Amino acid sequence: MSSPRTVVRQYWVAIRALLIFTVVLGVGYTAVITGLGQLALPWQSNGSTITVGDSTVGSALIGQGFTDKKGNALPEWFQSRPSAAGTGYDASASSGSNFGPENADLITAVEARKAAIAKLDGVPASSIPSDALTASASGLDPHISPEYALLQVDRVAQVRNLPAAEVKKLVDDQIQAPDLGYLGQARVNVLELNLALAKLKG
Repeated sequence: MSSPRTVVRQYWVAIRALLIFTVVLGVGYTAVITGLGQLALPWQSNGSTITVGDSTVGSALIGQGFTDKKGNALPEWFQSRPSAAGTGYDASASSGSNFGPENADLITAVEARKAAIAKLDGVPASSIPSDALTASASGLDPHISPEYALLQVDRVAQVRNLPAAEVKKLVDDQIQAPDLGYLGQARVNVLELNLALAKLKG
C-alpha cells in the first residue's frame, strides 16, 4: 500500500503534467497554428468571406439561397443547389437528408423540385441535372454543375433584359476546373456568379 507521501507526489506529478500539456497543446499549439494560418492563408483562415464594399455578403465555402421570404426562387438570380441543412444552408446544422434513393419523402421532394425548375426555366424535366434536384451531404455546397448554371441562362437573361450570349459567357468564365485538373468535377460558385451578374448592365 502506498504511503500518503507517495500518493501526494503522484498527484502532484499528474497535476504538473496536466498544466504543462494544457499550456503547450491547448494554448501554444493553437496560437502557433492560428498564426501560421493568418500569415500563409489569411483569406481561408478567416472563413473565405466575400465582401462587396464594406459589407460581407457570404462565404465562398457556404452556399446560400436566392429566394424570397416564402422560399420562392427569385428569377433574376442563378439558383443554388437544394439544402437540407436546418432551414437551408444553416452552417450550424450541416447535414444531408440521409434519405435512401427509394425513400418516399425524397422521391416526392425531387419530383416537386423538378416540376418547379421546369416551370421556372421553361425546360423539359428530363434536361434538369441531378444536382438541381438533390441536396449535398453537407447541405452547404456553394457550387452547382456547369450544366445547371447553363440551364438557367435564358431565364436570367430574359428577366434582366440581357443578351443570352452575354450571360452564357459570364457562366463560362465562372466555371472552375477540377482541382489539379483531375480532382472532383467542374463547378460554378453560385454566389460569385451572381455577384458577377450584378455588374452587368441590363
